Amino acid sequence: MMNSVVIAVCLMLALSLARVNVVIALTISALVAGLWGGMGLTATIDVFNTGLGGGAQIALSYALLGAFAVALSHSGLTTVISRAVIKKLGRENDAKALGTVRMLLLVSLLAMAMASQNILPIHIAFIPILVPPLLHLMSKLKLDRRLVACVLTFGLVTTYMVLPVGFGGIFLNDILLANLTGNGLEASREQVPGAMLIPALGMILGLLIAVFISYRKPRNYVEEKILAAEPEERIQGRSLIIAAVAIVATLVVQLQTDSMIFGALIGFMVFSLSGAIKHVADQDIFTQGVRMMANIGFIMIAAAGFAAVVKATGDVGNLVSSLGELIGDNKALAAFLMLLVGLLITMGIGSSFSTIPIIATIYVPLALSFGFSVPATIALVGTAAALGDAGSPASDSTLGPTAGLNADGQHDHMRDSVIPTFIHYNIPLLVFGWIAAMVL
Repeated sequence: MMNSVVIAVCLMLALSLARVNVVIALTISALVAGLWGGMGLTATIDVFNTGLGGGAQIALSYALLGAFAVALSHSGLTTVISRAVIKKLGRENDAKALGTVRMLLLVSLLAMAMASQNILPIHIAFIPILVPPLLHLMSKLKLDRRLVACVLTFGLVTTYMVLPVGFGGIFLNDILLANLTGNGLEASREQVPGAMLIPALGMILGLLIAVFISYRKPRNYVEEKILAAEPEERIQGRSLIIAAVAIVATLVVQLQTDSMIFGALIGFMVFSLSGAIKHVADQDIFTQGVRMMANIGFIMIAAAGFAAVVKATGDVGNLVSSLGELIGDNKALAAFLMLLVGLLITMGIGSSFSTIPIIATIYVPLALSFGFSVPATIALVGTAAALGDAGSPASDSTLGPTAGLNADGQHDHMRDSVIPTFIHYNIPLLVFGWIAAMVL
């Protein structure tokens, strides 16, 4: 009998690719998972409803960040940045100048994404604030937004895989190492980042392919739609100062409270109370921001319900346990199947952080029984969890980039974020994770 997790994840991906809204795809797939797993209709709905609460916090965070982002766009700060760069392009409008600015923009976004994980742990909060105002500039550069999605996702995922600081410290030490040692693996803190280096090389390869091969050609976007979503405001010195104060206040409050909700709320209130955006009604700005982020927020809520049902079926453990029957004594096949199952689980749940506790219980003894070394076991479990974070419709590593790049409705979540990141990161990560397991 087919495993309910496999059925549900495959159905969710198929529906999403068929242009069914991801929220509906997640809800239908959760229902199928529960029924296929023998939970019954009433129990499935109860678990799904209970799980929805797990996504409410991030949904509200997105809504408030959206309101703050719209307020920021009306301050004129982002217009100053875009005009300055575009003016320079007007003076040096040749292929070399365009290429230089394109690369500087990509490097800047990559650095910000990496910093958001390790230096200033604000995670994806910066994307809906920073990226929408840059859409004007990206359009002038004819920059393919699929490439920008790949760059942002690389920074969000790769850094926590190898750098034990910020979210990387949580992933590598508090979750990965803790679950490995808790299940009998004699691993030390120093071994974990080194074991994840080879898998990280797969991510680097995927990024290079995206930058220099897949999306190097120019791509045109409709400027009118960008202007409708991100109007070029009249620039006033006072508004620029207030915008800078709002940004600093948002960052400080978020770092102090560890809450994107209150950080974004304070930033929006600075704009509202200062009168910097009095030419636009506060209610209109808030409504625009919520509308811009509504789909992302609902996806996160539905994903939490889907994950709750998948876990409640108990078929995740059954899926991992069934590996032993398929593998026999083939060590290479064992490594490949463990990584493949990790990809499947994370694609459905949408979080590598949540996947480790589920798979480590069975993966550690299974890996040890096949004679994998401690570093190889670390690489197997860590890579199996990271697989699917890039490329999952329900992962914040794809939802975050979409939240910024789709501000004007010209960036499809599945075709422009999910599929590009899946191809460029999950496939190399699967290969390099397998190599790490075999050579370490």
